[in-house]
Amino acid sequence: MSLTLSLEERVGQLCCFGWHGRTCLDEQARVCVQELHAGAMVVMGRNLHDTTQRPLPQIDAPAVRAMLDALQALAKTPLLIATDQEGGRVARFGTAPFTPAPAAAALESTEAAYASALQTGRELATVGVNMNFAPVADINSNPENPVIGDRSFGTTPEAVTPKLLAQLQGYTDSGILSCLKHFPGHGDTSTDSHFLLPTLPHTLATLEARELAPFRAGIAAGAPAVMTAHILFPALDTALPATMSPAILTGLLRETLGFQGLIVTDCLEMRAVADHWGTAQAALAAVKAGADLVLVCHTLERQRETYETLLAAARSGELSEARLNEAVTRVLAAKARVTSVPFDPTLLGGTQHATAATTLGSEAPRLS
Repeated sequence: MSLTLSLEERVGQLCCFGWHGRTCLDEQARVCVQELHAGAMVVMGRNLHDTTQRPLPQIDAPAVRAMLDALQALAKTPLLIATDQEGGRVARFGTAPFTPAPAAAALESTEAAYASALQTGRELATVGVNMNFAPVADINSNPENPVIGDRSFGTTPEAVTPKLLAQLQGYTDSGILSCLKHFPGHGDTSTDSHFLLPTLPHTLATLEARELAPFRAGIAAGAPAVMTAHILFPALDTALPATMSPAILTGLLRETLGFQGLIVTDCLEMRAVADHWGTAQAALAAVKAGADLVLVCHTLERQRETYETLLAAARSGELSEARLNEAVTRVLAAKARVTSVPFDPTLLGGTQHATAATTLGSEAPRLS
């Protein structure tokens, strides 16, 4: 199918963009889908409710489904529609009506981890989301970590891996795509890559024994996607963060670990990369390094610049046709794995939701 798309459309398939309309589409959404040919769009909290309210209010589920159906209707090629719904403190849809799972580390059993992912996936699918940027594969090995913390399933590979695998299966059984993050591991940092570029001075042997263990298991279990981390690993690449590194994305992830699914970048407006390389140039470097889908969540100017930079590189040959077509083929293959389901309000407030919420509430006590 990728060969039937124009060059402009193929370049757009590599882009995952966000917009700002709340329970509605805006001009940014239209431009991203129709002019920039975005292959994916990401749902943020701002698209669902007033994010200044705490706790986050219950979403208007029929309105959200109507918004995302309208978004799909703009697209010539069906969209991946993604979000970050990990549970706990990273939850775009808030706590209601979505399963009120607390922080991931509080899930006391693989059964609770599976049930949380299954119910969350079903709820996302019924409002029109077909991809979740979860589960977190990072190991919370550094108590000073400002960005992972209780988003992780635990402090060792042995604690993280079983729950990670259970959530992968839960999302698969729900019918949506999951995404391991943040490769090759963001758990042992004391710097938040939203603001600064962290460096991990580990040896490759340490990385293999600890950070990579959950990713290796998840890849072996068939994880459909992996999200990159904006972190320097000098043992593998002294100059470029993982998101932009051929040694890490192609050498380590593709060749050593054998991952053949979709590589997604973390948001390229995060300052760890934007301040050093600029969002558009970071996107081009990421795709050349092996990424298939570049995430630019916020600013239309940067989204347009990212698309135009990729397009110019494809026209000049700096981005080879082979690399472009490889990435597009992976994006389209990921889309082929999901199907739209009818809106079912009982998943959001009926018996199934209540049962899942009660089970998870008893098995996953609230963290202080």
